[in-house]
Amino acid sequence: MKIYTKTGDQGYTSLIGGERVPKYHLRIESYGSIDELNAYIGLIADGELQKEDVNILKKIQQQLFVLGSHLAVSDKQYLSTLPSISTDAIKLLELEIDTTEQTLSPLKNFILPGGHLSASYCQIARCVCRRAERLVVHLSSEEFVENNIIIYLNRLSDYLFILARKICHQHKITETIWSTK
Repeated sequence: MKIYTKTGDQGYTSLIGGERVPKYHLRIESYGSIDELNAYIGLIADGELQKEDVNILKKIQQQLFVLGSHLAVSDKQYLSTLPSISTDAIKLLELEIDTTEQTLSPLKNFILPGGHLSASYCQIARCVCRRAERLVVHLSSEEFVENNIIIYLNRLSDYLFILARKICHQHKITETIWSTK
């Protein structure tokens, strides 16, 4: 199979089901941002992390492919052919957030991103996740989008924030508090 098809050379691409849309279409922007997020998740997983965190990140990457495939469908009849977006994936993120928060000091101030390279990548991924979420919410105001996609992205950005804090904590790095002074 060739990597290039030339079918997008005029600025259009196909959705699952065959509909052709411009590459700037909100649906393409949405799943394109999820693809970018997935690349950052892979970068984070390649960093200095505990094995259980890498395993969670790999599950997240798998789930992001599912989300992207659902966003690549404009005709609901094709959704039944795709893997489902389960509430279990959302519950996994919530469990990881809750478990990790118990090991961290309570957050009383805004903190600046940074402190450790892997934590910084988590913060970048969190920002990309928030952008993807905004795009998907926008798309949902115009076309059908499964609500679990929005919920998953919302939890994932929270998870990435907590993972960044966890990484700093594990490396004994003091978080930098935001200050106006």
